[in-house]
Amino acid sequence: MADKGLFTVNEFAKFTRTTRDTLVYYDKFGLLDPVSRGENNYRYYSGGQLAVVNVIRTLQELGMTLDEIKGIKDRLTPELVGALLTQQITKIDQKIEEWVRAQKLLHTIKKTIDSVLDVDEERISIRFIPAEAIILGGLNDYSRGRNDYDALLSFYHAIQEKYPDANLNYSVWGLFSEDRIKRGDWTWPDRYYFNNPEGRDKKPAGMYAIGYTRGGYGQCGGLYEKMTAHIDGSGYEICGDAYEEYPLNEVCVVDHSNFLIRVSIMVREKQADGGGAERRLKTTRKFALAARNRLNRKKMK
Repeated sequence: MADKGLFTVNEFAKFTRTTRDTLVYYDKFGLLDPVSRGENNYRYYSGGQLAVVNVIRTLQELGMTLDEIKGIKDRLTPELVGALLTQQITKIDQKIEEWVRAQKLLHTIKKTIDSVLDVDEERISIRFIPAEAIILGGLNDYSRGRNDYDALLSFYHAIQEKYPDANLNYSVWGLFSEDRIKRGDWTWPDRYYFNNPEGRDKKPAGMYAIGYTRGGYGQCGGLYEKMTAHIDGSGYEICGDAYEEYPLNEVCVVDHSNFLIRVSIMVREKQADGGGAERRLKTTRKFALAARNRLNRKKMK
């Protein structure tokens, strides 16, 4: 350590957890002058200058440029610093919110990818799926020569207008109505939806037939045919919408004709005679109970 409690530039660099080059640059830039210079032009710093270095580095970390810091360093007041800190805290809060939103998006994408890494792509299964949050768009308009990309663009505009703070970077998938699936019409979806876990809409809980195929967007008509035959042959019937999803898409697949497509169709066990047999059974029981009550009243007389 230099005489009179001063630090050489190398010593002060260690003391302030920075580098000699940084301190020399601060000096030449006019941001932090040494308290004195030796006859050999060596720079000397005092321990009190540690706070100045800390402020400079903190303001840099908050996004301020050295020019901006230099512009205020000689006119600092408690009021100015207080206002400056409030401004920077607001920026940090905004940045934290952006990072949290980005984290949720990345978790969702990773969860989607992980869900199909070991899946049997040839198998059609029927199982219960819990409700899932989504952001559902309105009915797509295919009139006047409009196609699926026109509908997709309208979907983005409508969601942005309805939910101006919504993150529109989530995957967009398609919904086909029960009627469309039963008619074998699965060219373009009835609606689009965001796979967003913060959505206010729901993909309802229930039993779903789930199948997979490979192809590009909209290239899974053969899978629907295969699945509807499987559903019928397994003692089930379609009772709700179908959800066409792309868990492995351009985010992680180079070949756009080799995306992994997942279709989930809501089903239930077949209802004999559309529920007529059950209604007839209830009616029979009702009449039987009434007849027995009449018989019991007669006996009491």
